[in-house]
Formats: sequence, structure tokens, C-alpha cells
Amino acid sequence: MEINEILAILMFSSFIVLLFTGFPVAWVLGGVALLFAMISMVADQMWDAWIGIDWQYVSIVVPRIWDVMTNWVLVALPMFVFMGLMLDRSGIAEDLMTNLVRLFGRVRGGLAITVTFVGLLLAASTGIIGASVVLLALLGIPMMMRQGYSHELACGTVCSTGTLGILIPPSIMLVMMGDRLGVPVGDLFLGALFPGLLLAALYIGYIFAVGLLSPHSAPAPKDAEPVTPLLIAKVFITVLPAAGLILAVLGSIFAGIATPTEASGVGAFGATMLALIKKRVDLKVLYEVARETTKTTAFIFALLLGATAFSLVLRGLGGDELIESALTGLPFGPTGIVITILAITFVLGFFLDWIELTLIILPLVAPVVSGLGFDLVWFTILFAVCLQTSFLTPPVGFALFYLKGVAPEGITVGTIYRGVLPFIAMQLLGLTIVFYWQQIVTWLPSMAYSN
Repeated sequence: MEINEILAILMFSSFIVLLFTGFPVAWVLGGVALLFAMISMVADQMWDAWIGIDWQYVSIVVPRIWDVMTNWVLVALPMFVFMGLMLDRSGIAEDLMTNLVRLFGRVRGGLAITVTFVGLLLAASTGIIGASVVLLALLGIPMMMRQGYSHELACGTVCSTGTLGILIPPSIMLVMMGDRLGVPVGDLFLGALFPGLLLAALYIGYIFAVGLLSPHSAPAPKDAEPVTPLLIAKVFITVLPAAGLILAVLGSIFAGIATPTEASGVGAFGATMLALIKKRVDLKVLYEVARETTKTTAFIFALLLGATAFSLVLRGLGGDELIESALTGLPFGPTGIVITILAITFVLGFFLDWIELTLIILPLVAPVVSGLGFDLVWFTILFAVCLQTSFLTPPVGFALFYLKGVAPEGITVGTIYRGVLPFIAMQLLGLTIVFYWQQIVTWLPSMAYSN
């Protein structure tokens, strides 16, 4: 094995190990890149062997960072974050929960189905996982506990539904993936729509099955009011503002009227108008939302800068060629290689956050998959579903920690872990369906191009 390959393996291993020290990921990425750039140059002098990294090569990181900071696509990130945070303050979710509970109240598992519908709407309008999980937990879990729901089912429903925002457009993760791979973000939004709805349908199907097979786990209330046309009209009026905003954002993208960046501005403005109409905005709220948006955006861009330096040095050491040769050398066909990549991603999701996997792993494996002849949009959505699962899988599933932080008394970590297991199985089932029926992902993007 060549010295540069040894350094590439050590560099990647060091990154994985240092993630568990608690240092900020952006510092880990940038620090490891700088350290191994220095080691490479010293090794080049000591062994008198050209490794491929010198000061001239390292200086390339400056124009690459400039390209990141001036990337028009990434302007959508703070706009979608602002949109999500402002909608969180608008009170729309509370109104939806109140009215949908009345609509589905006579059904076994109706409360959990209501949480799923509200979470689906939040996913398509906010995309902020922490906010969605916390809001659904505060609104839904006490109601389900009072009605006698299984604690495991209540926790699993909230966690799984709250993570749909990472996949269903407009998704911050898909914006980052499109930037890293050079794939149109609009194509990823179109491709992710049906898989996201498929996962939501699988969740609802599971909840309905639990209500039928285990009535004591998801009982129907005895005092539920009858469903009347007036009640349906009230629910429709409640859903209309959020649905209109989603239609304005996604519809303008899908119809080709606006780019994702332009649509993100429409979403941020629309969310602010909705909050103003509901009288939920004052200078204090505006300041808090703007401050939180700035913090989140700064965190994401710091990671992007660190990942830019890391990937440059790793590529200089031949890390991408090493990974490509390792994958293509597997004793499987092209399909087996893709399954292996997804399996590794699923396992890494137990320990790493979606951002690290998006910024480091995806750019390394995507060229291999593309070279094997697979559709890159399809593979990216498969990868995204795996990363959504990483929010649920112990021990580093962030949705689990968000829920535990606001869970009522009596909800333990063990309860949450047991509750998410069936929903992880539903996600793996959804991943399998999307894997074998590529048209679920590719049909909408192909229709957009044909028109």
C-alpha cells in the first residue's frame, strides 16, 4: 500500500474518532484537514516521494471556500430555516391538532394518525426536525397519554413523523445534497415527494393496524363528537393557510416559475405574513427568529467550509480513488455495491449526524454509483431516506434526544427506544420499495423535463 493511501485511511479514521470527543464538527473537519496536509508535506520531504500535496495544492481551498460562500443555491438555506421557525411561532400547528383530533377522534389510533398528518404538514412547511419533534411532543403526547395510548406508540409516532421534514421538500438536507453533487435541487425536491408520502402512508398503516390488533394500545375515545359537514369545513379552513404556503413554495418550483432559492424567499415572506395575520409577531419574536436563523445558518456554513478543506486534502491523498477501487472491487454486481453503500450508511447513521454523512460520505460514493450507470437523483433520495433513519436510531438519534428533553413524566429513554423500532422497520420497508421501484423517485422529475 502506498504512503498516500495509508495517510488517507488514517485521515478518515481520525475524523471518525475525533467526532466522539465532543469537539464541534466544523473544527474537527478543518483541523484534521490542516493536520494531514502538514503531515503529507513533511512525509514528502522525509521519504522524497511525491504524495500530491504541497502549499500550492492546499491554497486551492481559498477559491473553493469563496465558491461556497457565493453559491446562489445555498441562499435558500437561511430562507427555509427562517420560514420554518416563523411558522413554528404562528400557532398553525396547534389549530391543526385541535381540529384534526375532532375529525379523526372516532377512529382507533385517531390521535396518532392526527399527529402524523400534522407532522406531515409541518414537514412540508418547516423542515426543522428539532422544532417539529418538540412541537408534536408537547401537543400530541399528553393527549395520547390521557386517552390511554401505549407510551411506546405515542413516542414512536412523534419521533418518526417529526423526522419527515428532513426528506419532504422543501428540505435543507436536499439543498445541501444538490450543492455537494451538482444535481439540480428542484429535481431532488420532485424526486423526494413520493418517497416522503410513502413513508407517511406506512406510518399511518402501522398505526391503523395497531388500533385493530391491539385496541388497548390505541383506543378510540368514548365521547368523540360526530363528524359533520361543519366540522369538515372548519378543518379545511384550518389547513388552508399552511397548504397555501406549501403550494406557493413547491408549486412555483415544480411549475418552473421560480428556482428553489427564489421560492425560499416566497416561503419566508409567506410565513411572516401568516404569523402577522394570527397576531403572533412582534419585535421580540422577529428578533428571536432572526437570531436563531443566523445561528443555524452559521453552523451549517461552518460545516460546509470544514468539509471543503477536508475533501480537498482527502482527494489530494487519493482517498476518492481508494474508496472507488474498494467498492468496485467488491465481489458483487452493481446492485450489490449500491446495497452495500446503503447498508454502511445505515450503520454509520447510528453514530454520525446526517450533516457529516452528507458532506463527507455522499460526495465520495456518489461518483461510484453514477459510474455504475444508476440514476444519481434516485440514489441521492435513497441516501436521504437512510439519513432520515439516522435521526431515529440509537444511540445518537437526535429526534430521540429532542423528545426526551420535553417528554412528560413516565416517558423513559427505554420507552422511546422501544417505540421507534417499528417505525425504523417501516422506514427500511419504504427504502426497499423505493430501491426496487425507481419510478417512485424518477417519474416526477422526468415529467417535469418532458413538459
